[in-house]
Amino acid sequence: MQNARRWVVDTCTDIARPDLVECAELGVSELVTNALLHAEPPILVRVRGTREHPRVEVRDASVEPPHLPDTHPSDEDELLLTFGRGLGIVARCADAWGAEVEDDGKVVWFAPAAGVRDELVDGLITGVTDPSSREPEDDDVAVRVVGVPLRSYQAFQRHYRELRREVRLLSLAHEADYPLAKNLSDVFGSLERELRQGMGVNQIDEALRSGREIADLDLSVTAETATRIGRFLELLDLADAFCREERLLSLARTPEQQQFQRWFLGEFVRQGAGDAPMAWRDSAEATSRTGVS
Repeated sequence: MQNARRWVVDTCTDIARPDLVECAELGVSELVTNALLHAEPPILVRVRGTREHPRVEVRDASVEPPHLPDTHPSDEDELLLTFGRGLGIVARCADAWGAEVEDDGKVVWFAPAAGVRDELVDGLITGVTDPSSREPEDDDVAVRVVGVPLRSYQAFQRHYRELRREVRLLSLAHEADYPLAKNLSDVFGSLERELRQGMGVNQIDEALRSGREIADLDLSVTAETATRIGRFLELLDLADAFCREERLLSLARTPEQQQFQRWFLGEFVRQGAGDAPMAWRDSAEATSRTGVS
């Protein structure tokens, strides 16, 4: 607990936001206490967002959404007796806050306010999706992705989840300040099922269990999805530029990540347009010869 508080305080100081120290310290104390008492390990604390609008996150391995407090409590005791149970303290220390529920845990987050509020700010739970599979459609495009390096694919999935959460939370908390985050979040939403379920996750998991390092994927997406993925690729490049300007407290993709993602996602666009599959090895060799990344 003390380590988490000290680290968040030091981070606010490092990014030149001492005005947020009080609320950041109070809020992270409540979130870590809540996670220790009611969630499952591992518990991770970090600061994301931007220097202008930083966000404190506490991640745990429980998919149980937190209990949102009544933002208009009728009893003062109900407001005060929140430590380690509800999130009333967080709701008073935040400009915006909520929880992002994922497949393997959740992130409870808040954007620290410049001072403790008298009123409670409404929280928002996001990220809960319908786990059912997509029904086939008449215009589906069969896509065969050949020679997928599994470690690169796993890194892509991690990057996708991080970026999806980052843009969603930025757009929720500060939409007017980050129109690119809103655009990215809208595209993520339109591709949510395909990107989370339809891009070979089950086939990849089976290949990993068998000890393989490379796998071929046989997938199916709608023609509309194949077209939207092209726009998604463009927005990923814009997100990299956004990161490099140090407006985001996270790293842009490495050249290797960019090359893999352009190939992997590009196969949906290419094959949606009627082109034959291009294996990862052939794509990488072509890039090497041309010097294009």
